[in-house]
Amino acid sequence: MDLTAARTEKLKVTFLPKEASTRVPPGTTLFHAAAWTGQPIESTCGGRGTCGKCRVRILDGKNAVTPADLQHLSADDIAAGWRLSCQAEVRSEMVVEVPRLLTTPKTAMFGIGRQVLLDPNVHKVHLALREPDLHDQRSDERRLKDALREEGFAMRVDLDVLRTLPRVLRSAGFDVTAVLCGETLLAVEPGDTTGACYGLAVDLGTTTIVGTLMNLNNGEVLGVASTLNAQAIHGGDVLSRISHTMADRQGIDELQRLAAFTINGIVERLAADARVPLERIYEVTVAGNMTMVHLLLGIDPEPISVTPFAPAVSRGLDLQASALGITIHPFGRVYLFPAIGAYVGGDIVAGLLATALPRGDRLRLFVDVGTNGEIVLGHEGRTLSTAAPAGPAFEGAEISCGMRATTGAIEGVQITRDAVLLQTIDDAPPAGLCGSGLIDAVAQLYKRGLMDATGRLRSAEEAGGVPEGLRARLVTVNGVRAFVLATSEATGGSPILFSQKDVRQLQFAKGSIAAGIQVLMKEMGVSPADLQEVLLAGAFGSYIHPEAARLLGLVPPVDVKRIRAVGNAAGEGAKIALLSYREREAAEAMPSRLEYIELSGREDFNDIFMSVLGFPPIDGLP
Repeated sequence: MDLTAARTEKLKVTFLPKEASTRVPPGTTLFHAAAWTGQPIESTCGGRGTCGKCRVRILDGKNAVTPADLQHLSADDIAAGWRLSCQAEVRSEMVVEVPRLLTTPKTAMFGIGRQVLLDPNVHKVHLALREPDLHDQRSDERRLKDALREEGFAMRVDLDVLRTLPRVLRSAGFDVTAVLCGETLLAVEPGDTTGACYGLAVDLGTTTIVGTLMNLNNGEVLGVASTLNAQAIHGGDVLSRISHTMADRQGIDELQRLAAFTINGIVERLAADARVPLERIYEVTVAGNMTMVHLLLGIDPEPISVTPFAPAVSRGLDLQASALGITIHPFGRVYLFPAIGAYVGGDIVAGLLATALPRGDRLRLFVDVGTNGEIVLGHEGRTLSTAAPAGPAFEGAEISCGMRATTGAIEGVQITRDAVLLQTIDDAPPAGLCGSGLIDAVAQLYKRGLMDATGRLRSAEEAGGVPEGLRARLVTVNGVRAFVLATSEATGGSPILFSQKDVRQLQFAKGSIAAGIQVLMKEMGVSPADLQEVLLAGAFGSYIHPEAARLLGLVPPVDVKRIRAVGNAAGEGAKIALLSYREREAAEAMPSRLEYIELSGREDFNDIFMSVLGFPPIDGLP
C-alpha cells in the first residue's frame, strides 16, 4: 500500500453552523461524514435515500444532482444548493450548512462517554391501511409498500414473510404494525405493537460470551448476561479450536452449533428475566475476533492460522438469524462487524466505535491486551493498526502458578516494605496467579528492588537493602530463583511461588505488544510525549493497574493520568451499532480509514522486540 497516498486522499468537510470539521475518503456521503463528527442530520430512513428529510445546503464544493434530489427537492431548492446528504458524495473539500433540527433527537450515553443518537436499524411503523375494494385492487405487498413510502421507508419482502400477509392483514382489519430491519420487512403484526421493540448486543469472546438485551425505542438496557463459550471444551484459545476443525471433519459444524447454543442460552435467560417474548427480539449485533466469527458462521478458519493469514470474509455481514441457529424472531437478523485484518477483527472495530479513536485530532493509543495483542494508534488524519502475538501468559497459561481469572485467583499484588498483600477473586484463599496479578507481581518486584531492569530476580544475598521479611521470600527451587507470593499457611497447602521462568514468560508477552506499539509509533513518526491518551481495552485490560503497565513498559512512558482502562469496549460498540444505524455505518467505514501493518513482514521488528524486553528505568518515568 502507498501509505503517503492513503494519508493525502482524505478530503476536509466543514459543517455549519457548528463549524465541525472532519476528513473523509472520497465517495463518503455527507450524511456519513456528519455522523462521523457527531453532527445530527434529520432522517427516518437511516440514510437510504427514501425519506427525503436529510437536506443540507452545499455552500462550497462539488454538488452533483442525484435522482433522489430530483424526487424530493424542488427546482428552486436544487438551484440554491440544497441536496440530500445521504446521496451527496464528497468529491472535493466542502462547506455544508445543516438545518437546525425541528425536534430534539433521542440520545443515550454509551461507549466511552459517547452521546449516541438513537436511530436503530429496526423500525416499527403502525399503519391503518385502507382495505381493498373494487376501486382499489392493489396487492397486499403494494398496499404496504405505498403506506411505508409515505412514512419515509423503503420496503422489500422475502417469500416467507410474503406468505403471511393475506391472513395477518385481514384478521387484523388492516390495522397493523410493519417491522422493518433496514429495508427488509421482517413481519406484519396485528394492531399497534410499536412499544415492544428489542435487540441483543453480543460480545463473542473466545473464553466468555456477553449479551445485552436492549429496548430499541429508548436505548434502555434490560439485562446483561455472560457465560463461558461452550466451544471451550475443544480448547481455551483460538489455535486449539482451529486444530479441532482440522482433526475432525465434523469439527466446524460442532463448533458452530456450540457458539449458537451459548448465544441462545443468553437470549433465553435475558428474555425470561425481562419478560420479553423471543419473537419481539428482532436483531442481534455481534462483535468478535476473526476466528470466532468464522466459527459462528461455520466457515473453515484454518487459512487464518497460516501465512498469508487470509480470511474467507472480512466485510460486515447482515444475515438471517435462523441461518446461524440463533433463536430470536423467526425472520430476525444478525449483524457482524467488519474486520481490519485477520488478527484485528470485528471486536476491535467495535472497540474503536465505542472509543471513537479514529475521530478528532487527539493522538490516542488503543491496546487490547491478551493472547493476541491488538493495537491501534492515531487520530482523524491517520490511524494505524496491527496485531502482536503475545502468547498465553496474560491468560495465566505457561506460568508455574498461573490460572484463569476464577475464584481464588490472585488478581492484585502489592508489596510494602515488610509485607505482601494479595487481592483474590471472590476473596477466596489464594490458589494461583491470573493475568492482572501477574503484571502486578512483576511490577511490584521491580519497584521494590527485588528484581533488576533486565527481569532477573535477585537472591536473598544480593538484596541487601531489602527488609528481612521480603528477603526471606527470595528462594531457589531446583536451581531456579523464585519469590514466595503466598505461604503454605495462607494457601492451606503448598506455597505459591513466582519463578524466574514466569518473569521471562511475562517479558516475552509484554515485549511483543510493546514492540508492536513501537512499530506503529515509528511508522507514524511520533514519540510518547505526543500521546494524549492510552486506552487499555478488553476484559483483561480492565484489570491492569495503569502504573504497573507503565512500570513494565507494556505501554509507553506517559503520565499515568493519561492511561485509562476502558473495559469491554467491544461489547459497548456492539450496543452502539444496535442502537444507531448511523454509527454502524461509521463502523463499516472503519477498515477503509485504517492502515494495517503486518509485523511479521517487518525487518526491524526483531530488533525492536529485543530492545523492549527489559523494563524502563523507574527514575525516568513521568
